[in-house]
Amino acid sequence: MPDTLGFRKRIGLVVPSTNTTVQPETDALKVPGVTCHTGRVTIKERPLNTEEAFHEHMQMMRDGMGAAIDQIMTAGLDHLILGIALETFWGGVAAADKMQADLAQRAGVGVTMGSTAMVAALKKFGANKIAILTPHQPRGDEVVKAYFIDAGFDVVRLASLKCQTPRMIAQVPQQDIRNMLRELDGADVEALLVVGTALPSSAVAAEAERWFGKPVIAVNTVSFWDALRRCGIEDRVQGHGRVLEEL
Repeated sequence: MPDTLGFRKRIGLVVPSTNTTVQPETDALKVPGVTCHTGRVTIKERPLNTEEAFHEHMQMMRDGMGAAIDQIMTAGLDHLILGIALETFWGGVAAADKMQADLAQRAGVGVTMGSTAMVAALKKFGANKIAILTPHQPRGDEVVKAYFIDAGFDVVRLASLKCQTPRMIAQVPQQDIRNMLRELDGADVEALLVVGTALPSSAVAAEAERWFGKPVIAVNTVSFWDALRRCGIEDRVQGHGRVLEEL
């Protein structure tokens, strides 16, 4: 039986325990009859500026994802969004595709990931030359850049906000994001991407599309778009960027 509120679809969001951005940004993308429900992967709030800390952080995330999925699926959800960006880029396209398939098997429903959702949107826009904004330390930037190169895209530029800890990503002022996007844009770029699910970038990305006249794809927005389309919901959501308005 369908829920009274989520009578079309119930979508789960699996996010890090420190992440305070995915839930409110997704809640703002309202579609009648679609409800979103959040489960959390416990991680530490700590600096990630050493190789050891980075790998421990990644391992905690991987270890906690299965338990978070098992817990949230007791709500009888129809689809899951993995609101954890960096892990979905790790190891390139083949590793991401395997991760997506493994998580879907565990959940028993379809799974959306930021990496594959961005690739799907870029292909629909016909954009190959891209610029990327991340919140990561250099090791994370390497992972993201390598994924998009492996997926066949020309990474023209990449810039990072170099946030020191997971929670600090959500504290980045939107003006800083605007400034960085302006630095990244150019005539040699066909689309801009903003990765990092904790980075409060969905509204800024939609705004930036009007300045640049090209797609500016924020990870939380494109993940919700991908989840809707995988669920067979074709509603066009206005005011939140071209991916939801056009694709």
